[in-house]
Amino acid sequence: MADKLIIFDTTLRDGEQSPGASMTREEKLRIARQLERLRVDVIEAGFAASSNGDFEAVKAIANQVRESTICSLARANDRDISRAAEALAGAERPRIHTFIATSALHMDKKLRMTPDQVFEQAKLSVRFARNLCADVEFSPEDGYRSDMDFLCRVLEAVIKEGATTLNIPDTVGYAVPELYGNFIRTLRERIPNSDQAIWSVHCHNDLGMAVANSLAGVMIGGARQVECTINGLGERAGNCSLEEVVMAVKTRRDYFKLEMGIDATQIVAASRMVSQTTGFVVQPNKAVVGANAFAHASGIHQDGVLKARDTYEIMRAEDVGWAANKIVLGKLSGRNAFKQRLQELGIALESEGEINAAFARFKDLADRKSEIFDEDILALVSDESVTREHEHYRLLSLAQHSETGERPQAAVVFAAGEIEHSTESDGNGPVDASLKAIESKVQSGAELVLYSVNAITSGSTESQGEVTVRLQLGGRVVNGVGADPDIVVASAKAYLAALNKLHANLERVAAQG
Repeated sequence: MADKLIIFDTTLRDGEQSPGASMTREEKLRIARQLERLRVDVIEAGFAASSNGDFEAVKAIANQVRESTICSLARANDRDISRAAEALAGAERPRIHTFIATSALHMDKKLRMTPDQVFEQAKLSVRFARNLCADVEFSPEDGYRSDMDFLCRVLEAVIKEGATTLNIPDTVGYAVPELYGNFIRTLRERIPNSDQAIWSVHCHNDLGMAVANSLAGVMIGGARQVECTINGLGERAGNCSLEEVVMAVKTRRDYFKLEMGIDATQIVAASRMVSQTTGFVVQPNKAVVGANAFAHASGIHQDGVLKARDTYEIMRAEDVGWAANKIVLGKLSGRNAFKQRLQELGIALESEGEINAAFARFKDLADRKSEIFDEDILALVSDESVTREHEHYRLLSLAQHSETGERPQAAVVFAAGEIEHSTESDGNGPVDASLKAIESKVQSGAELVLYSVNAITSGSTESQGEVTVRLQLGGRVVNGVGADPDIVVASAKAYLAALNKLHANLERVAAQG
């Protein structure tokens, strides 16, 4: 019987560390439900001690997601671990994931601790966590750049204290496949009680080798858990990509000889949801989930695929969810059909009032756009937050005028709390004028560091435009995403969404992994 490969998804924790990718509780819960539909084994729901918002998100996911193990990250101290245990109290299968740096560089420059102090802290933290939770994962941060002898000493000790999973992070993406695989194999061979824990890999993509390193850790090192994110989301160059690992193992089962519980037909839906929630657009040539992943432009390739699909395709598009439910609804569709499609997309609205409000927005969109795609529905729910009462800034109306030879003008009406503002401005274009009009009233002082436009669906001028705006203020970086058939309106929505995140001002403690 083939070994089981555990898929540990950290989109909601490590993926969220991408600048501007922070998510609300409701957004995290929606993605967690999709990860459950994807049948991910472990969902790292967040870092409960980092902020009240993260605590509430972990708690909500732990209380509502029943099929996956729910995990919270915690630094190697009693406060973080207690906070994680509290957030996970309602989980069917909770896991505490505690970590401390073990490389000489991190211990000296960051922790200001001696190796002996780190050793004791690691032991005590795992012991404390094990008293609160039966499933405890330990990670030596920057493990790959750690001294082998010291790392063996630490890992042997934490296994004795009850760690059930040992994760070896390549925190800075420094590894290469053969060396990383051999590194893990050496650890397992040298540590006498290594067979008492599951070994895990967590690789960053700074040199573009996160997936290759992870698979080498599995095949050479003997790891049986891979930590990854949807779309490879993550800080700097990102993390190991879940969809690439999963489809590599499935497509080359002859080589890997590993079983997984993943429902691969949910991959594209998960990719779309994460992309539209965070505003991090998937590049067209991205493996598995990119728009061109199953497209063939070459005449030779097209001819071959038409004659026999497997001449140029090693996977079927429908196996990862590309072909399912392409066009779903139109303006004649009723409320029940809309509600059913929300459920199929993993979107659970908590009350009839929220469903009615979402349906009203859907009908408004259907009046302007003849065919409604899954991507449109996801954008509609993500953009028009169903928790509108928690939004400080809301767009009420926008009018703009632009003609050749004249400077564009925009008039914007928006709400800030209970106060309605009307404002006007000119600009280099209608988008510039609209954002300047908003800023003239808000006076946030934020720097616009990214403005990106993406068509939600291809092949039609009716497609909604999805705009991502990234703002930076006082060291904080936030993304706002807006969608609308009118790109100027989408831009204003995105700008206000980013301002809402700045207004929330949630403090977070950064965590490396």
